[in-house]
Amino acid sequence: MLQMSSWLRRRFLSRRMTTARVSSGSSFTIRKGSSFLQSRSSTSSAPPVEYGYIHGVEHINYYRPGGYHPIHIDDRLAKRYRIVHKLGHGTFSTVWLAIDERTAKYVAIKVGTGDADPSEIDRLSQMTQGPRNGGICEDEMSPIPIVLDRFEVSGPNGIHPCLVTLPARCSLQEAREASGSSLFQLDVARSLAAQLVVAVSLIHARGYAMELPSSLDDLSIEQLYARYGKPVQEPVVCLDSKAASTDPGVPSYAVPAVCLGVPSHDIQLGEAKLILSDFGVAFRPGDESRFESYTPLVLRPPEAFFEPAKPLTLASDIWSLGCVIFELLAHRSLIDGILAPQDDITAQQVELHGPMPPEWWAKWEKRPKWYDEKGRPLSNPSDIWPWERRFNQWLQSPRQSRGMGTIGEDERDALFELLTWMLAWRPGERPDISKVLKTDWITRWALPAYQKGLERRLP
Repeated sequence: MLQMSSWLRRRFLSRRMTTARVSSGSSFTIRKGSSFLQSRSSTSSAPPVEYGYIHGVEHINYYRPGGYHPIHIDDRLAKRYRIVHKLGHGTFSTVWLAIDERTAKYVAIKVGTGDADPSEIDRLSQMTQGPRNGGICEDEMSPIPIVLDRFEVSGPNGIHPCLVTLPARCSLQEAREASGSSLFQLDVARSLAAQLVVAVSLIHARGYAMELPSSLDDLSIEQLYARYGKPVQEPVVCLDSKAASTDPGVPSYAVPAVCLGVPSHDIQLGEAKLILSDFGVAFRPGDESRFESYTPLVLRPPEAFFEPAKPLTLASDIWSLGCVIFELLAHRSLIDGILAPQDDITAQQVELHGPMPPEWWAKWEKRPKWYDEKGRPLSNPSDIWPWERRFNQWLQSPRQSRGMGTIGEDERDALFELLTWMLAWRPGERPDISKVLKTDWITRWALPAYQKGLERRLP
C-alpha cells in the first residue's frame, strides 16, 4: 500500500519530499509545534539531559515526560505484538512494524506521545462508518485505514495511545525519493489523483476537514530482514558523560526506519493503491471552529493568510487538493519553494491566478515588492511563471525527456479548468468535492485510470 501522510502532505508531497512517513501532513493540516508539552504528572526539576544527534531518527531529547515511549526491537506490546522494525516517526508518534503473534501477520503500530491526542482512533472509526458516498468503487478504493486494534501503553513518559493498522509498503515520499525523475507513470499519477479526490469526498461526507500491495505476510522475520535489512541499532549517548543513557524513559538505542520503498517510476498501475494516515488533527467545521492552518505554505489556501479571523472550511481542503493533483502529475510542487516565506508564496499565487480580491490586495503589505498599484508585475517577464509555463516546464518537459508520457491538449484544457476552479481565490468560489468528482478531467482521465488499475490488480 502507498501511504499518504500527515493528512495529505505531510499528508501531501513536498518539492524536496521532506515529510515523515505518512508521511508523508488537512483540514489538510499538521500539528503545530516542534517540542512536546511537559506531562502534567512530571515533577522533575533537574536540568534535562542532552543526547547526541542521530541522523534519520526521531529527536532523542523528546524521550521525556509527555514525549515518546521508549521501544526496542523484540519488545512486546499488549502481550501480542512483537516489534520487528521501525516504520517511521512524526512529531507526536513513532510507528513500528510488528508481528501479531496471535495471527502471525504483520501490523503497523502507531505509538503516540504521552501528550498525544488520543481521539484519532475515534475519528477514524467515525470516518469508516456512516452513509456511503454514492458508490464510486468505495469499498475497493477507500483510503481510510481500518483500525485493527487499540490500546494504551503505560511507561516512564506517560500513558501512550496505540493504534494498530495494516502496514503500508512505502510512502509517496519514499517512492519519489527512490526515483531519479520524481515522476509517476502518467496513468499511475491519474489513478492516485482519483483516489485522493475520492478520499476527500469520503472524509467530507462525514463532515471532516482534514497501496502498494504488500506481501510481507509471506515472509518470516528472518526473510524480512534478509530482503530489507535488519534493524540498525544506533547507540543513544549522553552528551555530557559520553556514556550510554541509563534513563528508563530513553531507549538504549535508536532505530532508523526500514526502507520498503520502490522507485515512483517503477510503480505499476495495478499496484497503485493509496491509503491515508495520521488523522490526529482532522476536525469537523460544523462542530468546532479552527482559525490557524498548519498546512505547508506551498499548499496553504490564501484565506488562511488574509482572513485569519475567519474559521477554516472544507473549501480550504479543496485548494490543497488542487495543488497536490498537479504535483502528482509533475516532478515538483505547483507553488515553488518549500521553505519560501509567505509573501513569496502569495506572489506566486498572483502569477497563477491574477488579481486577488480587492480587500486582500489592499492589506498585502509587501505587495510593492512585486507589483505596482495597478497590479502590473515589477519582475522581468522571464521571472514570471504562469500556469502554462509551469505546466510545460515542470510536467510536460520532464515526462517527455524520460519517455514517461505527456498530456494531450484536450486533457490539458480539462486539467487547467479543474485546477483553476479548485484554486479560486475566494473559498466560496471553489467547487465542493462532489462537483470535483463530476468534472471532465476526473471522469475522463483520472477515474478511468483507477478503474484500469483495479482490473490489473493482482489478487
